[in-house]
Amino acid sequence: MENVPFFTDDTIVFGILMLCLGLVFYTSSIRNNFWKTFYKFVPALLLCYLLPAIFNSLGIISPEWKELDAEGVLVKKSSNVYYVASRFLLPASLVLMTLSIDLKSIFNLGPKALIMFLTGTLGVIIGGPIAILLISLVSPETVGGAGFDAIWRGLSTLAGSWIGGGANQAAMLEIYQYNPEKYGGMVLVDIVVANIWMAILLLGIGKSDKIDRWLKADNSAIEALKQKVSSYAESITRTPTLSDYIIMLSIAFTVVGIAHWGAAGISSLLSDNFEIFNDKSSALSSFTSKFFWMITIATAIGILLSYTKVKQYEGAGASKLGSVFIYILVATIGMKMDIGKIFENPGLIAIGLVWMAIHVLLLIGVAKLIKAPYFFLAVGSKANIGGAASAPVVAAAFHPSLATVGVLLAVFGYVVGTYGALLCTILMQIASGS
Repeated sequence: MENVPFFTDDTIVFGILMLCLGLVFYTSSIRNNFWKTFYKFVPALLLCYLLPAIFNSLGIISPEWKELDAEGVLVKKSSNVYYVASRFLLPASLVLMTLSIDLKSIFNLGPKALIMFLTGTLGVIIGGPIAILLISLVSPETVGGAGFDAIWRGLSTLAGSWIGGGANQAAMLEIYQYNPEKYGGMVLVDIVVANIWMAILLLGIGKSDKIDRWLKADNSAIEALKQKVSSYAESITRTPTLSDYIIMLSIAFTVVGIAHWGAAGISSLLSDNFEIFNDKSSALSSFTSKFFWMITIATAIGILLSYTKVKQYEGAGASKLGSVFIYILVATIGMKMDIGKIFENPGLIAIGLVWMAIHVLLLIGVAKLIKAPYFFLAVGSKANIGGAASAPVVAAAFHPSLATVGVLLAVFGYVVGTYGALLCTILMQIASGS
């Protein structure tokens, strides 16, 4: 058996994740000096992410493992906790959080959100080839390889993931035909480096005011939006009843059902009637992703409901209920991070870290130049690196009303993902001398 965790039953795993969340929220509510000082330096959201990662690293829980089946064959097993959180709770949270959305105010945030997203995309495109050039000066063999074993082919899948998402990553694997036996190493880099950056971003959220002052950023539009939504919520706040909770959950999960149904229908329509969408080497193949359409449909319906009387359920705590789902998603994302994996393939991890550093430095430079708030930097980055599963989480950490900004940018990432990854790969191929 290989890396079999102590607990493999998803019911127990979910209980452990909820225990982590409960401990974090309980201790963060204690008002003594120790815990006040502790959470001043370690944001609660970051701890919700790191505790499951520690449990994974200790072998107590795991997102996937291998074990012998009844016939003695080694088979791959996996936990469904993240799948349920990302496919059920994430779209439900987006619906609940967008009920009180003010779409006009979101557009009034200006072009800085889009500029920071495109800067993040550019950082990924140029970061890959620069990382190859820099690492080749120290360890040429790390960025070498010939034929289908060439490292630049494997890194192309990383570019697809870091600009768009899983569908774009699969497209790049199909286009450049990287050796499947070595592909796991690239997936490892993706998980480790992206999760390290996620942890740093979450840490920064607790210090966003200081960062904004350093950036000399004007976040008045963001604060105005948060204040407007908060004022509206206060004006309609009421003590929620059992009926309120049932109706809010009914609305959220009915939309989730519609989103899944619509996503399956659109995906099948495109793949059954247009050959171009079945061609994995085509940039259009990413539009058959059911996850992409599920998130898009759920967000669109949530926005439409914000123009109806359903919006008043914000007074009963709709966005708070949505936040509960988001925190559960954060815990399941943290569960995918194995801290020990950082040291398994130091060469490839080094490429990923240098690549990510270039992405981050470019974002910081442009944010400083255009005086963009940390919110735009963080969400612009995660809309690329993490996509629709992570960008709303980071955006909602600033304020539930901002989750939609993360979704809109992440959806845009799916559109440009494969094209940006293709350009990045061409540059990486040149940088590697192939």
